[in-house]
Amino acid sequence: MMDKVLVLGSTSPFRRSLLEKLGLPFVCDKPQVDETAKDGESAEALVARLAEAKARAVAERHPNALVIGSDQVAVVSGTILGKPHTHDKAVAQLSAASGQVVTFYTGLCLYNSGANRAQTLVEPFEVAFKSLTEAQIEGYLKAEQPYNCAGSFKSEGLGIMLFDRLSGRDPNALIGLPLISLGELLANEGVDVLTLQSA
Repeated sequence: MMDKVLVLGSTSPFRRSLLEKLGLPFVCDKPQVDETAKDGESAEALVARLAEAKARAVAERHPNALVIGSDQVAVVSGTILGKPHTHDKAVAQLSAASGQVVTFYTGLCLYNSGANRAQTLVEPFEVAFKSLTEAQIEGYLKAEQPYNCAGSFKSEGLGIMLFDRLSGRDPNALIGLPLISLGELLANEGVDVLTLQSA
């Protein structure tokens, strides 16, 4: 048994389903954090800062918990792609990504609220996009409407058809929660995911 509550500082159904893979009990709590980038802030610095800010914001309501915060952006040709929110912006993002290599940076923070201790890291993942036609982009957006996803696609669904190849340590990072790294951060806090399965 874990002696601390595990809290996912996100209401993303994708992150929730990823965390469920670990077989640990957890609760979800929505962080209220301004996600605006600071002037001159790099993609890596942005996602690291926001992941920790989300974990700390949620931890205020969970005094003896291990809180997971995560944030993700995509970068193509030096430009940060956030969530498009509209069809036109999604078309623009996928058009810009067509034929390019897009790097996703996922910030991950595990915050021990009882000890006021944060572990934060950034996990990169590269996606090489196929050269996409306007019809392919429109067809994809109509099918999945990924307007709340960084980079305008869902790799866990039809979005995989947009890609030529993937390169990175952990494919879960692309969906928004790098589980390999999370397991390492949990181990640093004395939580061994594998041995807890028999507890």
